[in-house]
Amino acid sequence: MSKILIAEDEDAINRALCLYLSLTGYETVSFHDGAEVLDWLRDGGRADLAVLDIMMPKADGFELLKPLRKAEIPVLFLTARGDIEAKYKGLTEGAEDYMVKPFEMLELLVRVEKILKRYQRTDEVMNLGTVTINTAQRKVFRENEELTGLTPMEYDLLLMLARHRNVALSRDQLLDAVWGYDYPGTTRTADVHIAQLRRKTGLNISSVPKVGYRLEVAP
Repeated sequence: MSKILIAEDEDAINRALCLYLSLTGYETVSFHDGAEVLDWLRDGGRADLAVLDIMMPKADGFELLKPLRKAEIPVLFLTARGDIEAKYKGLTEGAEDYMVKPFEMLELLVRVEKILKRYQRTDEVMNLGTVTINTAQRKVFRENEELTGLTPMEYDLLLMLARHRNVALSRDQLLDAVWGYDYPGTTRTADVHIAQLRRKTGLNISSVPKVGYRLEVAP
């Protein structure tokens, strides 16, 4: 399980980030000011990625960038500062990505996944209750027995849902991610494949009215 450091002084945003990332399968550790992060680093704290606000008390996000890089923890800035000077400073001094508030949680998750993949810190084994996905081998197991009947498209669709567990995904998002933007089919294609995945895996893939589907997995 990949571990994400959250440094955000606004409590509501901090809690929302931790809850969302926890529901989607990440371990989180959170702080409300920069001094707490520095103390944690001095005590040997480790994480696979840091999501940082810039404007924090005691030590801001820019001050944390160098010690986090020294600890080999990549940084994604998530901040209200949208000025070009702040973006330039953050990215040129070593941040992997820069997002401006307000933001969409799904976009944040996609960016987190890309950074973790770049650093090869994504989980090779994903546990979804009775179903396990071995991403390195592209194999799926149900109650320890390999599911050999999944098609390549069904596997990719399952992986998309698993990586965004407990998040509602639209049919268009699923089509774009699995089949590509130029796919000539209709959203009905996603419905057919979802029905097959439900039958083959036994997973709780719920329909979300007027949106699409959500893979329900207990945290």
